[in-house]
Amino acid sequence: MNYTKINNVLGWACAIIATVTYMLTAERSTSWWDCGEFIASAYKMQIVHQPGAPLFLMIQNIFSNLALGDVTRIAFWMNVGSGVCSGITILFLFWTITALARKVVTKTVEGDYSSADLIKIFGSGLVGALAYAFSDTFWFSAVESEVYAMSSLCTAVVFWGILKWENHADEPGSDRWLIFIAYVMGLSIGVHLLNLLVIPAIALVIYFKRAKTVTSKGAIQSFLLGVVVLAVILWGVIQYSVKFAAYFDLFFVNSLGMGFGTGFSFFVILLVGLLAYGIWYSIKKVKPILNIVLIGASFIIFGYSSFAMIMIRAKANPTLNNSDPENAFTFLSYLGREQYASEPLFKGPNFDSKITGVEPTYSYRKDQDKYTKIQTGSTYQYDKEVLFPRVYSNRDGHPGYYADFLKLGEGQSPTFGDNLKFFFSYQIGHMYGRYFLWNFAGRQNDQQGHGTFTEGNWISGIKPIDQMLVGGQNAIPDSLKTDPSNNKYYFLPLIIGLIGAFWHFGKRQKDAGVVGLLFFFTGLAIVLYLNQSPLQPRERDYAYAGSFYAFAIWIGLGVFAIADFLGKKMNPKTAAGLTTVACLLAAPVLLAKENWDDHDRSHKLTARDLAKDYLESCAPNAILFTYGDNDTYPLWYAQEVEGIRTDVRVVNLSLLSADWYMEQMQYKANNADALPINIDKEKFKKGVRDVMYYQDVQVPGHVDLNLVLQIMLSDDPKNKAQLNTGEFENFLPTKNLSLAVDRNAVIQNKVVPKEWESSITDTLTWTYNKGYVTRAELSILSILAHNNWKRPIYFATTVPNDNYLGLDKYLVQEGFALRLMPINVAKENEGSVINTDAAYTDITKKYAWGNFATSPYLDPESYRMLSLITNTITGSTATQLLEQGKAKEAKEVAVLTYEKMPKRVFLMRDALSYALVINVLYSVGENQKANDIVSRNLLFLKQNMAYYNDIAQTKAELEYANIQTALRTLGAYKSILSQTKETKLLQEVTQLENGYKKQFGLE
Repeated sequence: MNYTKINNVLGWACAIIATVTYMLTAERSTSWWDCGEFIASAYKMQIVHQPGAPLFLMIQNIFSNLALGDVTRIAFWMNVGSGVCSGITILFLFWTITALARKVVTKTVEGDYSSADLIKIFGSGLVGALAYAFSDTFWFSAVESEVYAMSSLCTAVVFWGILKWENHADEPGSDRWLIFIAYVMGLSIGVHLLNLLVIPAIALVIYFKRAKTVTSKGAIQSFLLGVVVLAVILWGVIQYSVKFAAYFDLFFVNSLGMGFGTGFSFFVILLVGLLAYGIWYSIKKVKPILNIVLIGASFIIFGYSSFAMIMIRAKANPTLNNSDPENAFTFLSYLGREQYASEPLFKGPNFDSKITGVEPTYSYRKDQDKYTKIQTGSTYQYDKEVLFPRVYSNRDGHPGYYADFLKLGEGQSPTFGDNLKFFFSYQIGHMYGRYFLWNFAGRQNDQQGHGTFTEGNWISGIKPIDQMLVGGQNAIPDSLKTDPSNNKYYFLPLIIGLIGAFWHFGKRQKDAGVVGLLFFFTGLAIVLYLNQSPLQPRERDYAYAGSFYAFAIWIGLGVFAIADFLGKKMNPKTAAGLTTVACLLAAPVLLAKENWDDHDRSHKLTARDLAKDYLESCAPNAILFTYGDNDTYPLWYAQEVEGIRTDVRVVNLSLLSADWYMEQMQYKANNADALPINIDKEKFKKGVRDVMYYQDVQVPGHVDLNLVLQIMLSDDPKNKAQLNTGEFENFLPTKNLSLAVDRNAVIQNKVVPKEWESSITDTLTWTYNKGYVTRAELSILSILAHNNWKRPIYFATTVPNDNYLGLDKYLVQEGFALRLMPINVAKENEGSVINTDAAYTDITKKYAWGNFATSPYLDPESYRMLSLITNTITGSTATQLLEQGKAKEAKEVAVLTYEKMPKRVFLMRDALSYALVINVLYSVGENQKANDIVSRNLLFLKQNMAYYNDIAQTKAELEYANIQTALRTLGAYKSILSQTKETKLLQEVTQLENGYKKQFGLE
């Protein structure tokens, strides 16, 4: 076999190994975060959140057909779609590594290779490609339906393509490879923009190949040109082409009186005509550079045209139609991610800077026959602005985190040096370096890390180093030892990669510089651009997969480097073979062994099943308010794909403040009726009533909600407040609201259980809990006013309390949802009132439990739900059933909890959350089950408290929150056990409690 055949066979072998691995470990249903939205949207060709991924959706739709009509398998086959893309990525990575390794030996493909050379080249490809295949971050994305797997494929193809061009650059027609690269880049925009970061590296390859004399100045100039091209595509093609089209449409509609879309169409025709003329001109005048530039630009735009799907499908008004980008300006807003805040990059405020001025920003809204100019946002001036602002956020608890991280005193402002410290220590160290070492050194666990020593750190498996890094190595608890995500690589992949990088720079400095540029732009450059604030809602390692891809190239070349060194001391062929085998064991095999258990999601069904549980908590034709990604996207998947409870209208409160979403809620979706908002869209369209503020006009008592709505929706200046600008705006005149209750309607619609009918109140009275009203709150208030109890109204249990609008006392728990009921029921404690009959039926007859008890691996998003389930859902329900004398039902719920929940403890709060279930089990005679839970939890508590104490011996900070939770747990267990005959356990708990109180000075 010749070189090419071996290269092809081994490359495809790597791809098949990777793809089979991903298929075996892929999640069988939807995952958390964006996956539910992507699967639902790909299945029905709908519109996902900004800035969209149309090509990804269309390709995933193809994979959905492999389910052969079985809707329960559609998610799996879309997950397989990511696995296939990831497997092909490994193929191109193998070919990339062998192409770079081959250049060390000879410049031609079918050159004269010795056996040792072949082993070194292909050994490099095998080790590097398979190491990346089994790496933590890449494997995670490969088994779920998210854009990052397909984005990685685009990056791999483009980088391989430029090496292919380089190899054939001296042949006629070789520039077709550049056109191919341009087209793939254009296509990749329809997946994710990360692929474009390869452009500066491509510019260097072209310069090194075409330049007659390579100089440092020329290399820098070509790099800067690559950055300019990147900027032109990011802003010129993606943003300004659509912006020009939008303003053409504005002129054609507003000035020429033509129909919407005519100017947009004219611009597209004009652009195509200009490109066609330019290409013809370049051929006629024999201008090859102009020709390749224009053809390349044409193919980028052609690939980018996948976004036409967004506008086409938006006009069809699908159920999921994020931002409704059906006209030129909404499409422009969609691409520009207008709904997301932008972060300052080069100059901006510190977190304690004060606003001194406001400048409005404007755009246009599509009205009946023209575009109307409206204010869409504001830019702010501050009293203090710094260069390179990194500690800028004043929201979501960020100022306190900054102050603690930087050790700032009370009222102390951060300096430029503090911004640099946060950049290097947190943004680079914590939010990139930590992720990098997860993949190539080892990982402590998969709990999200915010800087503590027990969560989310990198480790190595080498005890002295880990003791210095995170401490506690003398008292590691069983919960960490048996944690599937506790992965130790002993620095071996990292060392091989560093050897490869240093060797590469020594042997082929130009090639190494290209790989290094890819490594930088897909890693640290993203850190610079994102400028992430602390306390992110999830780990962000997926954003840097391209950087880890580049390092995997060096892991592969590390084989060549080591074999090269050993070949000088022994037979070169033997050295190459031994090195390849050793490195295969030290990188891919070790990574596969350590990572398999925590990347095997083949048994996990938690996201899908809990979504079903949320929906099954609701009565027919209900309205269910949700808030975050993880209590919304899986529900969208359940309804849109599997058709589960499509009568329930899921309403995401985070989106409801947008005009397009509020309008969509006024239309029927699937089997769910429109919401009874009953507000003309002219009264809440963009730029109208975006937000109304509370102004106390001293209205006595509680004011009828209908009257308040009339005032807020009135266009009469008498019902508006005059601003300093002279304009008038609507406002909320009082926070004390009331709503008359139609008792007959409540009873007729079975809003409350029959035994509670005597508690129905004549009037709802409550105090609104916010100082403003956005469209979200306006919608809820309008629903309350117009629903007249015809449809059940629920809030998901995960919705933050301030979104209840002050209606807390009227919310009754029914499983995973809180139902609005017009009743006055005295609360004996701070917990929710529970409709135990409904909750019991849901828990025992309707709910699915996601293989919680049997799945060998649960991801953090799944096990974080455990305390909600065991305490709020089942524990509280069982407790109230017991208090109502329904011991049989209470026992059934408590025993079900014991059987359906995992037989291990993940978080300290889980031990506390079991207290109610334990108490019920003892009360109904299930002592053995209760003892099992108590013993298991006490072992976890003892071992982890010892672990925290050991950490404190070398680290300055204790896990105070977890220690306090442990003491609360012991107190709760002590109270429960004192009512039983379990004297041995009671004695153990008492001794632990007294010992810890003494140890931490809490006596």
